[in-house]
Amino acid sequence: MMFPWPEVGESLSRIATPMPVIDEDRLAANIARAQGYMTAHGLGFRPHIKTHKIPAVAQAQLQAGAVGINCQKLTEAEVFADAGFQDILITYNILGPARLSRLKALNDRVACLRVVADSAVTVAGLAAAFAGSKPLRVLIECDTGGGRVGVQSAEAALALAERIAAAPGLRFDGLLTYPAVGGAERVEAFLSASMQLLAANGIDCPIRSNGGSPDLWKAHLVPSATEHRAGTYVYNDRSMVRAGECTHGDLAMHVLATVVSRPTPVRAVLDAGSKALTSDLLGFPDHGEIEGLPGARIVSLSEEHGVVDLSACTAPLPEVGEMVRVIPNHTCVVSNLFDCMVFHRGGVVTRVEPVAARGTVW
Repeated sequence: MMFPWPEVGESLSRIATPMPVIDEDRLAANIARAQGYMTAHGLGFRPHIKTHKIPAVAQAQLQAGAVGINCQKLTEAEVFADAGFQDILITYNILGPARLSRLKALNDRVACLRVVADSAVTVAGLAAAFAGSKPLRVLIECDTGGGRVGVQSAEAALALAERIAAAPGLRFDGLLTYPAVGGAERVEAFLSASMQLLAANGIDCPIRSNGGSPDLWKAHLVPSATEHRAGTYVYNDRSMVRAGECTHGDLAMHVLATVVSRPTPVRAVLDAGSKALTSDLLGFPDHGEIEGLPGARIVSLSEEHGVVDLSACTAPLPEVGEMVRVIPNHTCVVSNLFDCMVFHRGGVVTRVEPVAARGTVW
C-alpha cells in the first residue's frame, strides 16, 4: 500500500503525519541569501546536497550561482549524475575494488568529478584504478581542527600531493578541509602554509575548499579559500538557530506530527518517533522544539512515538488529535528518513519531491 502523499493544493492541516514539510519561500530566501554572500566575497559556493538529497533543490542552488555540488558518498553522487549534474565533489575517502570500479564509471560520464584523499593507501587505490583512464581530480583533505579525517600538517599535505601528481591516472587539484566551528584562523594558517610548500616545490594548488554551515557567514575570514561548502543552511534547523546563523523565520523545514495520546496532564505523545525525528541531540537536552509551545520538551523517542513533557508549558496544551510543528535538531538526518518531501507555500501544498538519494550511504 502506498503512503498517502498529499495532493498539490491540499492544506497542510489535512495531510497524514508524521510528515516533513518545506516552506518554499523560506527555502528560496535561504538559497539566495547564502549565494549572495558568497558572490559578494568572491567565493565559489558548492552546496552539500546531503541535507536535502533532492535534484530539484540542487538545481535551484545551481541556478542561483553555485559552482557545483558536494556529495558525501559515491552512490549519492551517482544519483545526481543520473539527474544530469556535471560538476560533483565527493568528500569521502573511497576505498576497495567495488567502489573504485563504480567511481571510474562515474568519472567517465561526468564532466568534472573530484574526490578527496588523506592517506597514501587511498591514493594508491585511486592510482591503480585510474591508470590509463580519464584522469581523476583529487583534493587532499586536511585536518584543521575538526578532529575527524585529514592530513595533520602542511608537510604531510605536500608529501601526499607529490604522490598524486606522480600518478599517471590522477591529477592533484588542491586542498580541502571541514574545520571546527570558529576555526577560521587555523584554516587560514594551514592552507597558507600548505600553499607555500606546494608552490616552493612547483605544485599548483588551484582549489582550496573550506566548509561548514555553522561558519557559512564567516567564510570571508579565510582569504586563501577559493570555495565554501555548506548544506544545512538550505533548510536550517534548531542547531543553526542556537549557533546564531539563522532565526526562526529562516527555518524552512518542520516535521508535522499529531498528538495521539495525553495519558497524563503533563504528558503528550506524538506519532513522530525515531523513524521521523532525528535522534541526534547535538548538545540539546531533548529531541526537537515544538513551535508555538514554549516549555514543551520531547524527552524520549521510541520508533513510532515521541514523548513530550508539558510540565513547564505556559501555552494552551495540545489535545489528542491536534497537529504540532516540530523543529528538528538536525535537518539532514530527517531527509534520509522519508521517501518524499512535501513543499508548501502559506500552508498549501505546492509539490511533492522524491528524496532521490535517500539511503545512499555506500
